[in-house]
Amino acid sequence: MGNRLTQIATRTGDAGTTGLGNNQRVSKNSLRVHAMGDVDELNSHIGLLLCEDMPPDVRELLVEIQHQLFNLGGELSVPGFELLKPDAVIALDEALQRYNEQLPRLQEFILPAGTRAAAQAHVCRTVARRAERHVVALGQEEAINDAPRQYLNRLSDLMFVLARVLNRLHGGDDVYWKSERLQRGEA
Repeated sequence: MGNRLTQIATRTGDAGTTGLGNNQRVSKNSLRVHAMGDVDELNSHIGLLLCEDMPPDVRELLVEIQHQLFNLGGELSVPGFELLKPDAVIALDEALQRYNEQLPRLQEFILPAGTRAAAQAHVCRTVARRAERHVVALGQEEAINDAPRQYLNRLSDLMFVLARVLNRLHGGDDVYWKSERLQRGEA
């Protein structure tokens, strides 16, 4: 992995490029930098979600996810490097199953709403989807490992499930979408 940051304001990006972990300079508008930025933004949104009240097991899971997202970002910052292991994807699959089993089956689409914690989990879900799209686009241009794409895909699903869990924790429930067709009884 590249050097650790020892100073923040280097002025080396003033011309619109940034350095990758292998010291290569690329445009700040490259697919790789977009993917890295989305992963960083997602990690920050999870940090904000962690400010909310939640069960210790959910908190521990989210902290572990933050570490794995840092691994994912590190992997993206060094072309050809592997930091995010397939076991991290398996851990998300197991968490998805565990938390999904606690919830009633969905009968309708739900809105990204409810309690503040649930709404923040939905923000995390949407940022994870955007990050996944950028990783997929990068993978169409350059060779990348499967785990980053798979991890973001599972993580967006998990954030949807955790939004539902957090709504119930705080006395809320899913906020169902009411389409005009459904209101007229045309389902």
